[in-house]
Amino acid sequence: MAIHLFRNIRLLNPAQGLDRRADLLIADGRIQQIAPDIIPPEAAIIHDAAAWVATPGLFDMHVHLREPGATHKETIATGCDSAANGGFTGVCCMPNTTPAIDHAEVVHSILWKSRQLPVEVVCTAATTKGRKGEELAPMGELHEAGVRMFTDDGDCVRSSEVMRRAFEYASMFEGAVLSQHCEEHSMTKGFAMNEGVVSMKLGHPGYPDVAEELIIARDIMLAGFCGNRPYHVSHMSTRGGVELVRQAKGRGQTNITCEVTPHHFVLTDEAVIEHGTNAKMNPPLRTQPHVDAILEGFRDGTIDAIATDHAPHALSEKQVEFPAAPNGIIGLETSLGLSYTYLVEPGIISLPRLIELMAINPRRILSLPVPAIAEGQPANLTIMAPEEEWQVDVTKFRTRSLNTPFNGWKLRCRPVGIINRGQVVWSDL
Repeated sequence: MAIHLFRNIRLLNPAQGLDRRADLLIADGRIQQIAPDIIPPEAAIIHDAAAWVATPGLFDMHVHLREPGATHKETIATGCDSAANGGFTGVCCMPNTTPAIDHAEVVHSILWKSRQLPVEVVCTAATTKGRKGEELAPMGELHEAGVRMFTDDGDCVRSSEVMRRAFEYASMFEGAVLSQHCEEHSMTKGFAMNEGVVSMKLGHPGYPDVAEELIIARDIMLAGFCGNRPYHVSHMSTRGGVELVRQAKGRGQTNITCEVTPHHFVLTDEAVIEHGTNAKMNPPLRTQPHVDAILEGFRDGTIDAIATDHAPHALSEKQVEFPAAPNGIIGLETSLGLSYTYLVEPGIISLPRLIELMAINPRRILSLPVPAIAEGQPANLTIMAPEEEWQVDVTKFRTRSLNTPFNGWKLRCRPVGIINRGQVVWSDL
């Protein structure tokens, strides 16, 4: 790794109470010096970084890398390349692969393939074998392999008794947290989008918001019944979901956490009219009152993390009639820009809070160490330019799929690059 000197860069890490300007010297994969007016070593690459901010590397806790099983959509390598391009130094991959991540061999394979990449990959694993919701996966074996979060992502554990046993089983393993794709499947059969005025206008079968909220409520109750176990709500999209999490925290269930995606706080179901299948996802885009409630959840601290639910699909799979198209959009390369533009710019949250939501809290939920910005520490950093405006251009993306409704959008806060595992990756965005 070359020696890099960043002149007068803003160093921001809320986990350390750090917010200052200084020169930052990186060499041999470590932070060698933080001080004003550092004398550059011979052969150092010097960056005028007065407009840049260095933060702990961003971490996306909800990503679909599609490997094994669907490498025509994404691979571990292309997904991590996409993550680096978007400013992430770590991702957590979901278990809805083929085969599912429900035994240690799959975990070991994924970690082996990602071991030399500049973006760290950690694995979630299925709560139940084959994600069928019937028999619990071997959590002990998976925990020993490094798994800390269990979810049947894409499918909800329908049986309350199975979910109860999952909470009880997980209690045996330090740091283990259960997560859920919250969907009462009996209410969403054949759905294509949010149930409401737009779905009626377009003639598409709908997914009512209460179908998400019923499972959130059930699981929060089960987590409390089983001894206030850690529980994480994936890609929460509804007003009622925000309120359920808020109430749980208010009565002392401090192990309840949740994440929200940028598309759920930027778009409404009206986007389906303009963007078609590139606005089709699960949970579906909701109406403006739900978006407003999510924004309020950011304001009052109810929401713990921003995650992309990065869901790559081949162009041929999305270019079909709306009800037949697969759910999901890509998100790794637009997440930082969308989050800054629609949360920080309007004053809903501060930039330090954004770093908590995108770098610090996701790691804490997963019991991972938070990178420190300090002399002698390994460099695990995201470099961003908050005041820089840029235009989303899918031709500059590094993901294997291009299913996004955000192409052409103008955003602020461009990812400049990442430094991790002794490697520097500059963004093309």
